[in-house]
Amino acid sequence: MSFRARLALVAAAAVALAVVVASGVVYVVVKGELYSSVDASLRSSMEHIQRGPVFDFTEGPPQPGVFGGYPQAVRQDGVTCCKREGESLTLPVTEHDLNVARGRSDTYYTNARVGGNHVRIITFPYQTGFAVQIARPLDETDHALSRIRWLLILIATGGVLIAGGLGLIVSRAALTPVRRLTKATETVTETGDLSERIEVEGKDELSRLASSFNTMLGALEESTRARSQLVADASHELRTPLTSLRTNIEVLASDRELPAGERERLLSDVVEQLWEMTTLISELMELARGEEHAGRPEDVRLDLVTAEAVERTKRNRPGVSFETDLEESLVHGFPETLDRALGNLLDNAAKWSPPDGAVEVAVHGAEVTVRDHGPGIDEEDLPYVFDRFYRARSARGLPGSGLGLAIVRQVAQAHGGTVVAERAEGGGTLMRFKLNGAAEPNS
Repeated sequence: MSFRARLALVAAAAVALAVVVASGVVYVVVKGELYSSVDASLRSSMEHIQRGPVFDFTEGPPQPGVFGGYPQAVRQDGVTCCKREGESLTLPVTEHDLNVARGRSDTYYTNARVGGNHVRIITFPYQTGFAVQIARPLDETDHALSRIRWLLILIATGGVLIAGGLGLIVSRAALTPVRRLTKATETVTETGDLSERIEVEGKDELSRLASSFNTMLGALEESTRARSQLVADASHELRTPLTSLRTNIEVLASDRELPAGERERLLSDVVEQLWEMTTLISELMELARGEEHAGRPEDVRLDLVTAEAVERTKRNRPGVSFETDLEESLVHGFPETLDRALGNLLDNAAKWSPPDGAVEVAVHGAEVTVRDHGPGIDEEDLPYVFDRFYRARSARGLPGSGLGLAIVRQVAQAHGGTVVAERAEGGGTLMRFKLNGAAEPNS
C-alpha cells in the first residue's frame, strides 16, 4: 500500500471514528429526550391518580377502570387487579415492583414487552401494601428512534465516504513536495546531474525537507566540482615534473657520452624532482581527505603544538631565527592537522625570510600569528594566496607546490576558524590563524 493510500485511509478512519462517536452521542441524546417526553406523560398520569380519591383496597378490589389510563394495581404478595375495563393483558410484576408495594423502594421506570408490544412502565407506591403500575406504548417512540438510527447510519456512511475522498485529495496535495523530492532523487540517480533542484513553496516541514535536500545537493555539487578541479589541477601540476623527469631519465639511459659533471647534475635533478613529486602527491592526498579525521577531536594545547612546529622548522631552516610569545591556550580540535597547518605557516614564513632573518610567532587565546620580514605579498595577490596551486609571480622560481597555504585554510575551516594574510607594517607578511574559540579548562 502506498504512503498516499495509507494517509488517506488514516484520515478516513479518523473522520469515521469522529462521525460514529458523534452519531452515537446524538442518538443517545435524542433517545433520552423522547423517553423524557414519555416519562413526563406517565408522571402526569401518576399525579392524576394520586390527586384522585383514595381507594381502600382492604374493602375489596375496585371496579375495573377506576384509575383510568392503562393502570394495574399490585399487592405486596404479587396479586394484580384494577386493570382497565376489557383489558386482558397483565403487566409483568418483578421483585422490584413488590418492593415498591412493600414500601421498600420508590417510584421507578422500566421497559417491558407486553403482548408483543413495547411499553414504558412507571411503578409507584399507592397505599400500604399496594403499588400501581401505569404503562404506555412506545410504538411511536421506537419508530422515531428507528428512523433516526437509520438516518445517522446513512450520515455516518456518507461521512466516511466523503472523508475517504477528501483524504485522497488532501494526501495528494500534501504529498506534492514528496513527489517532487522523489522525482529529483530519481533524476539525480539516473543522470548524476547534481544541479537538479526542487522548487520550495511555504515554510512547513515538507518545504523545509525540500530546502534541506537542495542544500545537500548544493554541497554535493560543490564537493564534486572541487574534486574534479583538484584532479584537473593535480594533472596539470604533475605534467611538468613528469615530463622533465622522463626527459632526464631518457638522457641518462641513452648511450651518448655526456660532458663531465653533466651526469651528476642530471641525477641530482632527478632526485630533486622525485622529492618534489613526493611532496606534491602527499599534499594532494592531504587536500583530498578534506575534513576527514582519524579519531575524535580533543582538547589541544595550542601553544605546545606551535612550539613543536617551531622546533621542527628550526631544524629544517637553520638560517632563520624564531622569536616566540606563546601564552597557554587550550583549544578543541585535531592535534595532527593543527600541527601540519602550523608547520606550513612557519615553513612559508621561513622561506620568504631574508638570510639571518627572524620570524615572529605568537599565540594569544585561540589565535596564532606568524610574521616574517621578507618582501611581503603584493596587494593583487593577497586574495588568492590560500587558493590551491596559486603562486605569485615572485614565487614561481622558488620550490614548492602551491598547496601548503591551501592546506592551512582547509584545516582552519575544518575547525570552524579562519586564516588571513596581511601586509605587515615595516615590510613582510603577517598570517593570522584563528580557531573558533578556546576550550574550557578541565576542572
